[in-house]
Amino acid sequence: MLRSMYSGVSGMRAFQTKLDVIGNNIANVNTVGFKSGRVMFKDILSQSVSGVTSPEEGVQGGTNAKQVGLGVAISSIDTVHTAGSAQTTNVATDLRIDGDGFFAVRANDEQEVPYLTRAGNFTLDSARQLVTSDGYFVLAEGGEPITLGEDVTSFSISEDGTIISVNADGTSEATDFKIGVVKVTNPGGLEKVGNSMYRVTTNANLEDIEVGAANDAETGTGAIISGQLEMSNVDLTGEFTEMIVAQRGFQANSRIITTSDEILQEVVNLKR
Repeated sequence: MLRSMYSGVSGMRAFQTKLDVIGNNIANVNTVGFKSGRVMFKDILSQSVSGVTSPEEGVQGGTNAKQVGLGVAISSIDTVHTAGSAQTTNVATDLRIDGDGFFAVRANDEQEVPYLTRAGNFTLDSARQLVTSDGYFVLAEGGEPITLGEDVTSFSISEDGTIISVNADGTSEATDFKIGVVKVTNPGGLEKVGNSMYRVTTNANLEDIEVGAANDAETGTGAIISGQLEMSNVDLTGEFTEMIVAQRGFQANSRIITTSDEILQEVVNLKR
């Protein structure tokens, strides 16, 4: 069987995966806190037809190896953690991290390791707890959920995450809660779990994560901007360009398979 046919098949599979990733990026162009993905290719181990020979001065010259490539494979599917554009909402519970870091959320008290997210569209539930749109608890510095007192009529959030309450008598004071921010060593190692959240893996952080303070120069966490949301970092121009490249690459590999099939047909017809 011709090696070119198998190479064409591997190319079609690789470009199909690339199209899948591009389609997911475009579908999430308006998803708050979404980070786009990208596909990287690598060549498969080449088959050696002949090896190299060493030169001998005055006797013979050296020759290079002859190798035939066997196709392409997916090297990696990366998550691009560049910052998305800011959308101003003027809602106090809409938060954006201006820099590195993630918000920490968890489903219940039994969950030991929190999920991480860049989507800051939070709300207050009827128990006056700060939660995500899916009901996950937003964690404060130290890892505890945030619950506002009954006497708090309104509040604001400073750049370091401190919740400043306005009491019923009109006075304002800083509460004991600060919005927690987690700094991850390798954000690309985080695992997507859906709902704009990530799970910490051993390749993202070797040590246990700590829910620290925002706007911390020592740890490098970014400042928290209240009244804004971080939108998706998907670049539609780039995605459509990559889609054209992937489409042409898929068509070219299918042409390789068609041509290889025609050659095989000619070989079969030799017996006639």
